[in-house]
Amino acid sequence: MDAVRFSNVGYAYPDRQVLAGVSLAFAPGTHTVLTGRNGSGKSTLLALAAGVLAPDSGAVTTHARPAYVIQHIEAPGTMPCTVRQAVEMGRWPHRRGRPLRALDRRVVADSMDRMGIMELAGRQLRELSGGQRQRTLIAQGLAQESPILLLDEPTAGLDADAHRLIRAAVAEELRRGATVLEASHDAADIGRADRVITVSGGQATEAGALERDSSQL
Repeated sequence: MDAVRFSNVGYAYPDRQVLAGVSLAFAPGTHTVLTGRNGSGKSTLLALAAGVLAPDSGAVTTHARPAYVIQHIEAPGTMPCTVRQAVEMGRWPHRRGRPLRALDRRVVADSMDRMGIMELAGRQLRELSGGQRQRTLIAQGLAQESPILLLDEPTAGLDADAHRLIRAAVAEELRRGATVLEASHDAADIGRADRVITVSGGQATEAGALERDSSQL
């Protein structure tokens, strides 16, 4: 059974058609990187896989609720939320309205530790740098323990240490059998993937091994 499947999917924004007749299948436990120019439709594909967007045509099916990590956002100055509270939000699908239990707290702590943000646990999101917010969002995604992890430019603009932590987390998710689908422009990230799919002109085309270089981005 495919972890994620796109069946003849089309999607348009008011000013342009971004995807047309896209059919893709992602097997459990595989790592796929989406490449393509900015605005080509990579983020749209991820949002469709997450269920945040609904296709205009065709269908998107998943065998589980994905953990979807967007690019880092600016936290509103009036919104009080600590790093720990943000990561705890990742446990909502498991809690079903109940309070956090010991297991939830262990998963939250482990997710923060994997992203190197334990010392930031009590800090407000609005006080963080862009890289720190990105690692917080990824920790929130890890805390969901979903078998499907969707990452939108997870390492963009981050330093080498943060990059290393994120790649280690992705490798660990793959070892536990998760399906990882990410958008990236980073040649090193692309080189680690099982599959590379280039999004361009409304189409999604699988790249061959010889095409996996920065000249294709």
